[in-house]
Parts: sequence; structure tokens; C-alpha cells
Amino acid sequence: MGDTTRLRFWQWLPSLAILLASPAYPQIRLERVATSIRNCTDIQSARDGSGRLFLVRQEGTIAILRDGQLLERPFLDIRSKVSTGGERGLLGIAFPPGYREKRWFYVNYTDRSGATVIARYQLVGSDPDLADAANERAVLTVPQPFPNHNGGQLQFGPDGMLYIGLGDGGSANDPDGNAQNRRSLLGKMLRIDTESNLGRYEIPIDNPFVNDASYRPEIWALGLRNPWRYSFDSANGDLYIADVGQNRLEEINVQPRSSKGGENYGWDTMEGNTCVTAGCNQTGLTLPVLVYPRSQGESITGGYMYRGAYYYGDFVSGKIWTLRRQASGWGNELVYDGGRALGISTFGL
Repeated sequence: MGDTTRLRFWQWLPSLAILLASPAYPQIRLERVATSIRNCTDIQSARDGSGRLFLVRQEGTIAILRDGQLLERPFLDIRSKVSTGGERGLLGIAFPPGYREKRWFYVNYTDRSGATVIARYQLVGSDPDLADAANERAVLTVPQPFPNHNGGQLQFGPDGMLYIGLGDGGSANDPDGNAQNRRSLLGKMLRIDTESNLGRYEIPIDNPFVNDASYRPEIWALGLRNPWRYSFDSANGDLYIADVGQNRLEEINVQPRSSKGGENYGWDTMEGNTCVTAGCNQTGLTLPVLVYPRSQGESITGGYMYRGAYYYGDFVSGKIWTLRRQASGWGNELVYDGGRALGISTFGL
């Protein structure tokens, strides 16, 4: 393959690996860098110059990987607050712009009642490797009617706002109609301002529905089933959303940086680019840029843009693809097939 460059960190259930890609070709190989990282749901860098990676575990702890070594002491341990198992647990972490000076961060977890909680935590004193688990500030709590489809990703966008991906509330086929319910936060991408007022979050004045009382103003986009990982292209700010399908199609939606929000990605009127019921009304819906059938995978895991290609995988099939924007549309290429035992739960950056 020639010279290789570190691409992104990603994880399967028993261990952590580095994804390596050639600058000229999208083919990749894997290099193991840590073991005993089970049930990892998110991997993030604080971008504070330390080079550390924060590894979120479903059980309710966050570990630190520093200089290739896994620190024995957890960065955060909130197991007593978290309901876990299945699709519940500690699901995401996000560090705000200026984290090095601010010394606080945000997590997404399901509490003992099963509700989604977005909470802020701070570091303990001057120790950069330890958060104060006893000092939680709940920012947003969203009841969940079923134990699955919790979403769980948190990301600060290029605009400094916090984006929150929530699934449709679970079960199957969105029985409560949450994804198309304008007054429900479920099945949505939310966008809130957590940094202007630490006492409570604020609604950005340019959110798409702030002047429409029929919508919750936190909503940035709707019509999602279970957005399992999304990310912003660091080069141009485009938002890539991987949405897990029901029983036919997995999909990727792309929202350009120029968007003013308000996209409706179709669920549960549509699954991918097909109608859930015959003759559905597609007016006003934004269709995915890519879908793939159950013969290729059964649970998409979103990844990151790297050198002009979006790398993503599938939890069930263990496959990794690259999605590239081309003059004629979008090109998609299989670059790794790790098999069903691989269990790609998350990519990291």
C-alpha cells in the first residue's frame, strides 16, 4: 500500500484500533493500540493540545488513552446514574470550544428511568485527568418511551452551538409518530446554545423554527429514526448524519454548511429513499445521499471525513466504506470487510 497516514481511531468491542489509510488510495488496514475497551460508544479528543483520547464506555465510565497508554483511573464514573444494556448507557461526550480554559464538558446518557440526559461536568481542581462526578448540571432531559433508539451523539458545530442527535423513541416503526411530531424532541437533530448562559441553555435566534409555535424551537432537523453517529466536515462544515434503518435500508444524510436548518429526512414516511407505505407524499422531504440494503449491513455507524472521503461502517457486517462527492453525484467504495465479529460501534477523532 505504500506510505500510510493515521486516519481516525475507531473501536470494536474487545479493543481499540487505529485506522490507517494511504494518502493516494482509500484502502485501509488496522493497527491495535489498546485492549479491554469493551462496549465503547464514543471516542473524542478534547482538542486541548494534550493528545489524549477520551473513550466513552456504555457502562457509565470514560477512560483516557494518553501516549498509547490507558490510564487506570476513569476520567468520569457515573455508573450509579446510568441505565445500561441494549441501546442504553453513557452514549456521548462533547468538549466545547475553549475547553482548555473552560474545563467543563458535556455527556449524553440514559438515566435510571431510561430518559436521555444531557449534562455538564467540570474537572476536579487542577487535575486535567479527573472530572467531578458529584457535580452534575443537567442541561436537558428528554423522556424515552422505549429502551432503544436513543441516538446519543453530541457535537459542537463550527458555529459553536451544541448539536444533539435523538432517535425516535424506540420500539419499531415509530409507533408514537415522534419523528414527524413537531412538538416532540425525539427523532430530531437539536441545536442549542449551552455556552452563553451556564444557568440554562438558550435557543439560537437563527434556529429554523424559532418563530413557528407549532415546532419546538430546539429542533434543527427532523425525520430521523436513530442517528448513530454524525460529524462535521472540518474543511467546509457540512454535516454527515448516519441514520439506522428499520428493516430495509441504512442511510446517510448530508446537510451543507450553507443550510439554514429545517430539513425533514423523511422517517417514518420513508425509510431511506423508499416509501414506508405505498404512494407516500414526499413533498418537502430531503432524501439521503446514500442508502445500502440489508445484504450489505444492518446497522450503520457514522464516521468522519478524511482527505476528501467520508469513512463509515456497519456494526453488524463489519464493513467500512468511503463516500466521496463527485461531479456526477456521490461515489461509494468498500475499503475493508472485517466480518460480523468486528462490531464497529463508533469511530473517533
